[in-house]
Amino acid sequence: MRLTTTAWRRACAIGAAALLLVACAGTGTREIPDRAFTMAVLPDTQNYMDYTHQKAEGFPFDASEQFMAQMRYIAANVESAGGDIAFVSSLGDVWQHQSLAMDPEHERRGFRRVPNPIMDAHLGPTDKVHSVEMPLARAGFALIDGKVPFSVVPGNHDYDAMWTDAKFPPAATFDPRDLSGLGTLHPGGLNNFRAVFGADQPLFKGKPWYVDSHDGGADSAQVFEAAGYRFLHIGLQFDAPDASLAWAAAVMRRHPGLPTIVSTHDYMSKEGERVANPMVDGHRVDPIHNTPQMVWDKLISKHEQIFLVLCGHQHGQSMRVDRNNAGHEVYQVLADYQDRGQTAIDAGVKAAYPVGIGDGWMRLMRFDFGADVATLEVRTYSTHYERHSGELPTYAQWYKAHEQPQLDDAAYLAMDDFRVELADFRQRFGDPR
Repeated sequence: MRLTTTAWRRACAIGAAALLLVACAGTGTREIPDRAFTMAVLPDTQNYMDYTHQKAEGFPFDASEQFMAQMRYIAANVESAGGDIAFVSSLGDVWQHQSLAMDPEHERRGFRRVPNPIMDAHLGPTDKVHSVEMPLARAGFALIDGKVPFSVVPGNHDYDAMWTDAKFPPAATFDPRDLSGLGTLHPGGLNNFRAVFGADQPLFKGKPWYVDSHDGGADSAQVFEAAGYRFLHIGLQFDAPDASLAWAAAVMRRHPGLPTIVSTHDYMSKEGERVANPMVDGHRVDPIHNTPQMVWDKLISKHEQIFLVLCGHQHGQSMRVDRNNAGHEVYQVLADYQDRGQTAIDAGVKAAYPVGIGDGWMRLMRFDFGADVATLEVRTYSTHYERHSGELPTYAQWYKAHEQPQLDDAAYLAMDDFRVELADFRQRFGDPR
């Protein structure tokens, strides 16, 4: 009999508890705390929520069911349910469409929108973001509401509008091999995002672990406890402006010394460079926004307690390690699976390019503080296929050519299944053992 991941973990937990009781029976010693936990990371779920990917629009299956399966998996494996997931981070682009052609704020400031035949045809504003996509997102996160602390940051698709700036229009003719021909898109307005994930919404209002917010919840902070530590998590909006960075710095001053994780939507390319996606470059259009390198220079490198940065948006996977101004290591990790469409192929969808769905892939990041050197094990798991990436023989065959064709199969798999030593973690944050 093959145990499910949930059953296997519960069996292990029961066995570990039994050994602990035996070891401590009659000794009078205190119980040894759990020294490991898992953080679930959801990159770019937009294609699951896309109203055109549902049966009601003639699609062969409800792609939203893959998102709901992810949320049910998380709910079944949180610590409060006997699992080991202690925190959940959604990296933005929760849904797909916008509701406005251009947001009023940028119109007032003199920005101009120009038509973009290709992008407008696929991502033009629609009321179905309100009637279909946002309700699906709300229902999914309701499955973990009250069970585990979590964060959601806005990606560019979660803004009220995403328009093509007049200074960077699309090319007269478009070559699909040169995405710069699409021009430069810019997002604006966060009323839709705040309506679901705002600080005053039921998912977050009154939660003791939701400790701070800025810009109505576009930036947010959470504190969670796991493996004997208290962690601070900061979620930053897309291409965070200086006001967001100043707020984040103030949050860290109010929570000094806590190991801190930052999640934001666009921060790193699949080549591991801190550069914006040229198709949606907030700083290029509106200098009030910061580039990924500016976010590093102004915030991350300056604050010693930040040890991990998570991002999505740019299709593929990468990881880099840099030392901050204090000489300590900062791990920066990208994951984005939105273009994975094997489930659409299996369903008989015919298209010139893969129809992005996501195929249920998500990140499970396990922190282990049981040994002398703390470790972080990153694994990629599909709730649709019920397999980790390394357990699926066709994994590279399905996805590599579209995402990172320059890698051989082994190197490609290693981008989604790897382990790193957090060599200076205890030096920075102590050891509660």
